[in-house]
Amino acid sequence: MSFLVTEIEISNAVNVAIDDERLSVSLDDGRTISVPVSWYPRLLHGTNEERNNFRFIGNGSGINWPDLDEDISVQGLLAGRHSVESQKSLNKWLEKRTTREVSGD
Repeated sequence: MSFLVTEIEISNAVNVAIDDERLSVSLDDGRTISVPVSWYPRLLHGTNEERNNFRFIGNGSGINWPDLDEDISVQGLLAGRHSVESQKSLNKWLEKRTTREVSGD
C-alpha cells in the first residue's frame, strides 16, 4: 500500500477588517476568512482604536494586536479554532483594563 503525501501550504494574511460582529482576514491567495469576533473575547472587548492597531507577524502567518495582547494565526482561523483563554485569565485582563480606565493610564 502506498500513500500520497501532500504538503499543505498555508496562505498569509494581507488585510484585516473587524467590527462588533466579524473578524475578516484576507489572504494572499484571494480567499477571505470571516469568523465571529466573539470567538476572541479580547477583540470583542477592545475599542475600535485597539482593534485597528494590528500588525502582521511571521510574514503574514499571524496577526498581533499589541494593545489587546492577542495573537491569531491564519492556520488557526482556517482550522476554525477560537480563543482558548480561560475565563479566569480573561476576567483578570478585563479587571486590569477597568482599573487602567479609572486611573486614567
